[in-house]
Amino acid sequence: MAHEHDVTNFSGQLVAAHAATEASAPMVGLEEAQLVAGVGVATDRYATRRGTYSNRHHIDRQVTLIEVEVLDALARDHGLALAPHEHRRNLTTRGVPLAHLVGRYFRVGECVLYGGRLNVPCRHLEELVGRPVFRPLVHRSGLNGRVVVGGVARPGDPIGPVDAGTLDPAVVAANEAHALEAPPEVS
Repeated sequence: MAHEHDVTNFSGQLVAAHAATEASAPMVGLEEAQLVAGVGVATDRYATRRGTYSNRHHIDRQVTLIEVEVLDALARDHGLALAPHEHRRNLTTRGVPLAHLVGRYFRVGECVLYGGRLNVPCRHLEELVGRPVFRPLVHRSGLNGRVVVGGVARPGDPIGPVDAGTLDPAVVAANEAHALEAPPEVS
């Protein structure tokens, strides 16, 4: 039996995919998300450099993920409903240990991602949703990642670990030539 945090043996699922075309624009649900290697979600504000934090772009922030279990906990523990189109992350997962995937490869549908850094909440999200979600999301705000192998990811697609040894060595070398970004401090 796999340990709860065994990141070499988990099986999760993509619950939802979202993108926004401009900073602060509503997130739009995607029936399929086109993930572009080295860029992110093709239609998203950060892939096109129109996001709020685009001027601080880093390779580790090409795609953002959050666990649906966090949304469930917000509702249960804090009475705060936050729907998948409101949390401002691109991909909503189920059964995926996102906090344990920093520095690891994993598959989402046809794509291979690499965990870049843990995400941190921002006050901007509180302003957009009009609810006090900042503090409850500290240390559970998801994962920022790199798109290493592009393709399509659809809600319902499986998510699981990938052994780097099964990937093109040139792709792995190019990815690992970039150091991981340290997450900013939460204040």
